[in-house]
Amino acid sequence: MELNLSGKRALVTGSSAGLGEAIATMLAAEGATVIVHGRHEARTNRVADTIREAGGVAIVALGDLTTDAAADEVAEVALADGPVDILVNNAGFYRHLSWNDATPDEWASTYNANVISGVRMIRRLVPQMRERNWGRVVTIGGGLALQPMNTHPQYNATLAARHNLAVSLARELKDTRVTSNVVSPGAMLVEATKDLVTDIGPARGWGQTWEDIEPNAVNSLIPNDRGRFGKPEEIAAAVAYLCSDYAEYVSGATIRVDGGHIKGAF
Repeated sequence: MELNLSGKRALVTGSSAGLGEAIATMLAAEGATVIVHGRHEARTNRVADTIREAGGVAIVALGDLTTDAAADEVAEVALADGPVDILVNNAGFYRHLSWNDATPDEWASTYNANVISGVRMIRRLVPQMRERNWGRVVTIGGGLALQPMNTHPQYNATLAARHNLAVSLARELKDTRVTSNVVSPGAMLVEATKDLVTDIGPARGWGQTWEDIEPNAVNSLIPNDRGRFGKPEEIAAAVAYLCSDYAEYVSGATIRVDGGHIKGAF
Protein backbone atom coordinates (compact mmCIF):
# COMPACT_ATOMS: atom_id res chain seq x y z
CA MET A 1 0.00 0.00 0.00
CA GLU A 2 1.36 3.41 -0.97
CA LEU A 3 0.99 5.83 1.95
CA ASN A 4 1.83 8.91 -0.13
CA LEU A 5 4.39 10.28 2.31
CA SER A 6 6.95 11.24 -0.35
CA GLY A 7 7.63 14.95 -0.13
CA LYS A 8 6.36 15.17 3.46
CA ARG A 9 8.61 16.31 6.29
CA ALA A 10 8.22 14.65 9.69
CA LEU A 11 9.63 15.51 13.10
CA VAL A 12 9.68 12.55 15.47
CA THR A 13 10.62 13.65 18.96
CA GLY A 14 12.61 11.23 21.09
CA SER A 15 13.64 9.18 18.06
CA SER A 16 17.21 8.31 19.04
CA ALA A 17 16.10 4.88 20.33
CA GLY A 18 13.12 2.63 21.00
CA LEU A 19 9.69 3.40 19.61
CA GLY A 20 10.78 6.76 18.24
CA GLU A 21 13.59 5.16 16.26
CA ALA A 22 11.19 2.60 14.77
CA ILE A 23 8.73 5.36 13.84
CA ALA A 24 11.39 7.55 12.23
CA THR A 25 12.78 4.60 10.30
CA MET A 26 9.40 3.57 8.92
CA LEU A 27 8.34 7.09 7.94
CA ALA A 28 11.65 7.49 6.10
CA ALA A 29 11.13 4.14 4.34
CA GLU A 30 7.74 5.45 3.19
CA GLY A 31 9.43 8.44 1.57
CA ALA A 32 9.20 11.17 4.20
CA THR A 33 12.12 13.38 5.10
CA VAL A 34 12.57 12.69 8.80
CA ILE A 35 13.95 15.02 11.45
CA VAL A 36 15.46 12.66 14.00
CA HIS A 37 15.39 14.25 17.43
CA GLY A 38 17.23 13.34 20.59
CA ARG A 39 19.26 14.68 23.49
CA HIS A 40 22.34 12.52 22.91
CA GLU A 41 24.32 13.39 19.79
CA ALA A 42 25.93 10.01 19.12
CA ARG A 43 22.71 8.02 19.47
CA THR A 44 20.71 10.48 17.39
CA ASN A 45 23.33 10.53 14.63
CA ARG A 46 23.39 6.74 14.61
CA VAL A 47 19.66 6.59 13.81
CA ALA A 48 19.99 9.26 11.12
CA ASP A 49 22.96 7.47 9.56
CA THR A 50 21.06 4.18 9.48
CA ILE A 51 18.16 5.86 7.69
CA ARG A 52 20.53 7.41 5.14
CA GLU A 53 22.30 4.11 4.53
CA ALA A 54 18.92 2.59 3.68
CA GLY A 55 18.31 5.31 1.10
CA GLY A 56 16.19 7.64 3.23
CA VAL A 57 16.57 11.31 4.07
CA ALA A 58 17.28 12.25 7.68
CA ILE A 59 18.13 15.48 9.50
CA VAL A 60 19.35 15.63 13.10
CA ALA A 61 17.88 18.00 15.69
CA LEU A 62 19.34 17.94 19.18
CA GLY A 63 17.78 19.39 22.31
CA ASP A 64 16.03 18.80 25.62
CA LEU A 65 12.39 19.73 25.04
CA THR A 66 11.82 20.44 28.73
CA THR A 67 12.92 24.04 28.11
CA ASP A 68 11.51 26.68 25.79
CA ALA A 69 14.97 27.58 24.52
CA ALA A 70 15.79 24.06 23.42
CA ALA A 71 12.33 23.65 21.86
CA ASP A 72 13.04 26.80 19.84
CA GLU A 73 16.33 25.33 18.64
CA VAL A 74 14.74 22.01 17.64
CA ALA A 75 11.94 23.79 15.78
CA GLU A 76 14.46 26.02 14.00
CA VAL A 77 16.39 23.00 12.70
CA ALA A 78 13.17 21.19 11.75
CA LEU A 79 11.90 24.17 9.78
CA ALA A 80 15.20 25.21 8.20
CA ASP A 81 14.61 23.42 4.89
CA GLY A 82 10.84 23.70 4.71
CA PRO A 83 7.63 23.27 6.66
CA VAL A 84 6.97 20.32 8.93
CA ASP A 85 3.94 18.33 7.76
CA ILE A 86 4.00 15.64 10.45
CA LEU A 87 4.69 15.95 14.17
CA VAL A 88 5.02 12.77 16.20
CA ASN A 89 5.15 13.63 19.90
CA ASN A 90 6.96 10.61 21.24
CA ALA A 91 9.58 12.05 23.61
CA GLY A 92 8.97 11.28 27.24
CA PHE A 93 10.48 10.41 30.59
CA TYR A 94 9.82 7.43 32.84
CA ARG A 95 10.91 6.37 36.30
CA HIS A 96 9.55 3.34 38.14
CA LEU A 97 8.58 4.82 41.52
CA SER A 98 6.17 4.00 44.31
CA TRP A 99 3.61 6.52 45.57
CA ASN A 100 5.91 7.21 48.52
CA ASP A 101 8.90 7.87 46.29
CA ALA A 102 7.06 9.98 43.70
CA THR A 103 7.56 13.40 45.28
CA PRO A 104 5.74 16.54 44.09
CA ASP A 105 8.94 17.62 42.35
CA GLU A 106 9.02 14.29 40.53
CA TRP A 107 5.40 14.78 39.45
CA ALA A 108 6.22 18.26 38.15
CA SER A 109 9.34 17.22 36.22
CA THR A 110 7.56 14.23 34.69
CA TYR A 111 4.64 16.41 33.61
CA ASN A 112 7.02 18.91 32.05
CA ALA A 113 8.89 16.20 30.14
CA ASN A 114 5.89 14.16 29.03
CA VAL A 115 3.16 16.75 28.49
CA ILE A 116 4.47 20.29 28.24
CA SER A 117 7.31 19.22 25.93
CA GLY A 118 4.69 18.07 23.43
CA VAL A 119 2.73 21.28 23.87
CA ARG A 120 5.89 23.24 23.09
CA MET A 121 6.26 21.52 19.74
CA ILE A 122 2.54 21.79 18.94
CA ARG A 123 2.67 25.54 19.51
CA ARG A 124 5.71 25.90 17.27
CA LEU A 125 4.62 23.70 14.36
CA VAL A 126 0.85 23.25 14.20
CA PRO A 127 -0.06 26.89 13.39
CA GLN A 128 1.86 26.51 10.13
CA MET A 129 0.06 23.25 9.38
CA ARG A 130 -3.23 25.08 9.86
CA GLU A 131 -2.12 27.84 7.48
CA ARG A 132 -1.26 25.26 4.80
CA ASN A 133 -4.45 23.32 5.60
CA TRP A 134 -2.66 19.98 5.90
CA GLY A 135 -0.89 18.26 8.73
CA ARG A 136 -0.70 15.28 11.03
CA VAL A 137 -0.07 15.27 14.76
CA VAL A 138 0.35 11.87 16.37
CA THR A 139 0.81 11.57 20.12
CA ILE A 140 2.26 8.38 21.55
CA GLY A 141 0.24 7.53 24.64
CA GLY A 142 -0.23 4.25 26.45
CA GLY A 143 -2.66 1.83 28.04
CA LEU A 144 -1.75 3.11 31.51
CA ALA A 145 -3.63 6.30 30.64
CA LEU A 146 -6.90 4.44 31.17
CA GLN A 147 -5.80 1.49 33.31
CA PRO A 148 -3.08 2.81 35.65
CA MET A 149 -0.98 0.65 37.89
CA ASN A 150 -0.42 1.42 41.56
CA THR A 151 3.24 2.14 40.80
CA HIS A 152 4.79 5.13 38.96
CA PRO A 153 1.60 7.22 39.40
CA GLN A 154 3.34 10.35 38.12
CA TYR A 155 3.92 8.61 34.78
CA ASN A 156 0.43 7.11 34.53
CA ALA A 157 -1.11 10.55 34.97
CA THR A 158 0.99 12.10 32.22
CA LEU A 159 -0.18 9.45 29.76
CA ALA A 160 -3.78 10.37 30.55
CA ALA A 161 -2.91 14.02 29.93
CA ARG A 162 -1.29 13.16 26.59
CA HIS A 163 -4.44 11.36 25.45
CA ASN A 164 -6.61 14.27 26.60
CA LEU A 165 -4.59 17.02 24.93
CA ALA A 166 -4.52 15.14 21.63
CA VAL A 167 -8.31 14.98 21.50
CA SER A 168 -8.61 18.61 22.58
CA LEU A 169 -6.26 19.56 19.74
CA ALA A 170 -8.40 17.61 17.27
CA ARG A 171 -11.42 19.67 18.36
CA GLU A 172 -9.38 22.85 17.95
CA LEU A 173 -8.46 21.82 14.40
CA LYS A 174 -12.06 21.24 13.36
CA ASP A 175 -12.79 22.14 9.71
CA THR A 176 -9.13 21.88 8.71
CA ARG A 177 -7.19 19.07 7.06
CA VAL A 178 -4.93 18.83 10.10
CA THR A 179 -5.64 15.81 12.28
CA SER A 180 -4.61 14.88 15.82
CA ASN A 181 -4.65 11.29 17.03
CA VAL A 182 -3.16 8.97 19.62
CA VAL A 183 -1.37 5.67 19.20
CA SER A 184 -1.61 3.80 22.48
CA PRO A 185 1.02 1.06 22.89
CA GLY A 186 0.74 -1.85 25.23
CA ALA A 187 3.90 -3.32 26.72
CA MET A 188 6.45 -3.05 23.95
CA LEU A 189 9.66 -5.02 23.78
CA VAL A 190 12.13 -2.15 23.76
CA GLU A 191 15.47 -2.36 25.54
CA ALA A 192 14.22 -0.66 28.72
CA THR A 193 11.25 -3.05 29.01
CA LYS A 194 13.41 -6.10 28.51
CA ASP A 195 15.91 -4.86 31.10
CA LEU A 196 13.16 -4.21 33.67
CA VAL A 197 11.43 -7.55 33.16
CA THR A 198 14.73 -9.44 33.19
CA ASP A 199 15.68 -7.69 36.43
CA ILE A 200 12.49 -8.49 38.33
CA GLY A 201 11.74 -11.84 36.69
CA PRO A 202 13.82 -14.22 38.84
CA ALA A 203 12.51 -12.78 42.11
CA ARG A 204 8.95 -13.24 40.88
CA GLY A 205 9.51 -16.85 39.88
CA TRP A 206 9.32 -16.23 36.15
CA GLY A 207 12.58 -18.02 35.43
CA GLN A 208 16.22 -17.20 34.85
CA THR A 209 16.46 -16.90 31.06
CA TRP A 210 14.55 -14.57 28.75
CA GLU A 211 12.91 -17.53 27.02
CA ASP A 212 11.32 -18.51 30.35
CA ILE A 213 10.77 -15.01 31.68
CA GLU A 214 8.90 -13.51 28.70
CA PRO A 215 5.80 -15.77 28.62
CA ASN A 216 5.48 -15.71 32.40
CA ALA A 217 5.86 -11.91 32.47
CA VAL A 218 3.17 -11.55 29.79
CA ASN A 219 0.76 -13.79 31.68
CA SER A 220 1.41 -12.00 34.98
CA LEU A 221 1.56 -8.37 33.85
CA ILE A 222 -0.04 -7.91 30.46
CA PRO A 223 -2.26 -10.84 29.49
CA ASN A 224 -3.44 -10.21 25.96
CA ASP A 225 -4.99 -11.97 23.01
CA ARG A 226 -1.66 -12.26 21.18
CA GLY A 227 0.22 -13.69 24.17
CA ARG A 228 3.40 -11.65 23.74
CA PHE A 229 5.04 -8.25 24.03
CA GLY A 230 4.56 -5.87 21.14
CA LYS A 231 7.20 -4.93 18.59
CA PRO A 232 8.30 -1.33 17.97
CA GLU A 233 7.59 -1.64 14.25
CA GLU A 234 3.94 -2.41 15.06
CA ILE A 235 3.63 1.01 16.69
CA ALA A 236 5.46 2.56 13.74
CA ALA A 237 2.98 1.03 11.30
CA ALA A 238 0.03 2.55 13.16
CA VAL A 239 1.72 5.96 13.15
CA ALA A 240 2.51 5.70 9.43
CA TYR A 241 -1.14 4.93 8.68
CA LEU A 242 -2.34 7.96 10.65
CA CYS A 243 0.11 10.15 8.74
CA SER A 244 -1.16 8.96 5.38
CA ASP A 245 -3.96 10.14 3.12
CA TYR A 246 -5.90 7.02 4.10
CA ALA A 247 -6.42 8.47 7.57
CA GLU A 248 -7.94 11.75 6.36
CA TYR A 249 -11.21 10.88 8.14
CA VAL A 250 -9.54 9.85 11.41
CA SER A 251 -9.12 12.55 14.06
CA GLY A 252 -9.45 12.62 17.81
CA ALA A 253 -9.05 8.85 17.80
CA THR A 254 -6.99 6.45 19.88
CA ILE A 255 -5.57 3.41 18.11
CA ARG A 256 -4.68 0.74 20.62
CA VAL A 257 -1.71 -1.42 19.68
CA ASP A 258 -1.64 -3.66 22.73
CA GLY A 259 -2.45 -7.17 21.55
CA GLY A 260 -5.98 -6.82 22.90
CA HIS A 261 -4.72 -6.27 26.42
CA ILE A 262 -7.21 -7.61 28.96
CA LYS A 263 -8.25 -4.61 31.05
CA GLY A 264 -8.05 -5.00 34.77
CA ALA A 265 -5.20 -7.48 34.62
CA PHE A 266 -2.87 -5.20 36.58
